[in-house]
Amino acid sequence: MTDLNSRQQMNIVIAGHVDHGKSTVIGRLLADTDSLPDGKLEAVRAGCERNSKPFEYAFLLDALKDEQAQGITIDAARVFFKTGKRDYIIIDAPGHIEFLKNMVTGASRAECALLVIDAAEGVRENSRRHGYMISMLGIKQLIVLVNKMDLVGYRQDVFESIRSEYSAFLSEIGAEAIAFIPVSGMQGDNIAESGGKMDWYSGITVLEALDRFTKEAEKAEKAFRMPVQDVYKFTGFGDSRRTVAGTVETGCLNVGDEVIFYPSGKRSRVKSFEAFNESEVRVSVGAGRAAAFTLDEQIYIRRGEIAARADEAGPCVSSRLRVNLFWLGRRPVTTEHEYLFKCGTLKVPARVEEIKRVIDASSLGVDEAGRQINRNDTAECVLKLKNPAAFDIAAEYEGTGRFVIVDDYEIAGGGIIREALTDKQEEIRGKVMLRNFKWEKGHISPADRAARYNQKPQLILVTGGRDTGKKVIAKRLEEQLFINGKYVYFLGIGNVLYGVDADIKGAPGSAAGIPVGNGKRSEHIRRLSEVCHLLLDTGLILIVTAIDLNQGELEVFNTVVGAENIETLWVGSEVTTDINYDHYFADGSAADEACEIVIRRLQEKAVIFKAW
Repeated sequence: MTDLNSRQQMNIVIAGHVDHGKSTVIGRLLADTDSLPDGKLEAVRAGCERNSKPFEYAFLLDALKDEQAQGITIDAARVFFKTGKRDYIIIDAPGHIEFLKNMVTGASRAECALLVIDAAEGVRENSRRHGYMISMLGIKQLIVLVNKMDLVGYRQDVFESIRSEYSAFLSEIGAEAIAFIPVSGMQGDNIAESGGKMDWYSGITVLEALDRFTKEAEKAEKAFRMPVQDVYKFTGFGDSRRTVAGTVETGCLNVGDEVIFYPSGKRSRVKSFEAFNESEVRVSVGAGRAAAFTLDEQIYIRRGEIAARADEAGPCVSSRLRVNLFWLGRRPVTTEHEYLFKCGTLKVPARVEEIKRVIDASSLGVDEAGRQINRNDTAECVLKLKNPAAFDIAAEYEGTGRFVIVDDYEIAGGGIIREALTDKQEEIRGKVMLRNFKWEKGHISPADRAARYNQKPQLILVTGGRDTGKKVIAKRLEEQLFINGKYVYFLGIGNVLYGVDADIKGAPGSAAGIPVGNGKRSEHIRRLSEVCHLLLDTGLILIVTAIDLNQGELEVFNTVVGAENIETLWVGSEVTTDINYDHYFADGSAADEACEIVIRRLQEKAVIFKAW
């Protein structure tokens, strides 16, 4: 069993304007506390002598050649450091404006922050930008170091002026520094020991400040959160376990606890914890620890879901969220472009639905009618995710409330989630959660059925305009799968309209499809999706035809059935809705081609285990 009371670990980011001395402060701290590897300091000094360059403590960190040549920190270097109280990872973030995205990447993992301001240069544009980003990322513990006091003769009035100016700035953005410390990284004043040349200062040193940062003890007391990193299945030697793996953000989990995975709403109980090469058997795991556990029931879970305990409050679930966004991308943010939203282990396409206001991070000027978000701007906006996702509000759960935005395979922005907004599927998700909670299970599991049938359940939605050949393709596909030994069923929409939906059926004679103009179409779709869920639970491959499904209606199926269980076909020369289909066929004459393509896709998804 892992000792949950072992030494604490804390992530701290150190930031500030370029050349204000962040790396020097860390280098001096490591040197003055004997935290360097044996001979490291002497080796760096000797290297400087050989190259006839003055020694700098920053060289202890800036190991990359191009960094030393340019004298700037390009990447976010991680420094491991210990005191008598705890273990630290100090993230030295770049200060140059061109590398702000590296700073965001580093700060997104931090719990606390040190921000360095050059006493001689004073508060600069990036000093404000970095302070704003630290605040936006939900880092509440901040200490400001006024560095290079030796260059201003250790004058108290210089220090007080910077403290007054930057305190006012922090106040404007709703933030506050725990302390301001006057230091000299080069001379070592107030780094590990008090500086004798600043007898007017009676506060703490940087070393003392680190240990005064409070570790969020409440992380262990908060509700359990674990973003799912992956699900591993072991098949050797008759081992059929499926192990859910991830890192616990908050709370704790015990053997026997019932867990719910969001946004799918699937639930099961923890059967055991698994660990490699451990002599003791774990019975619980807590915040900050890697976890791998098996479940009583083998349910399908995807990377990016969040595990929570059934007896505690769960995370938010929605496809719309209000956020604070800091933009670092080359291209401005617009509402037309699609991005990749990453929160924890989740990755999902997203668009900016609305830009509420744009804020200049250095001047705090506000544009209430912002049409785009430019590089280094901050904005309050509404994001629309392609699929519903689980997340938390950053003020309550930092780890699952921070996010980054990827544009063209690069991290282009980041921020915090401020509010979960309602979307069209909210009511349906509630019904699905209730259904899952009340679901009566038999003794045969989905995994047992899959093993017996040699297939996994799958819904194949065939949609398109009227009289385009949807049923021709659907029935041919059913026939081909049946001939090849698969358990498959074609469900014509009329079977549902005149049966399950008889009480809300529209005008007679519309059995060819759900009437588009019928105001009760949404309820038809919801009921159809639940019928599909029932049939999929039997282990079938289900083929359903419906006229002119749109993206909103597909999202209903995604919510009720699960997006991973659906393949969507559009049949018809003209695509008349906004649906994101998987396959396109001009008409029913493409039935043979459709069968070949869809069957190949089912094999790729391991729905059909045996290649034909």
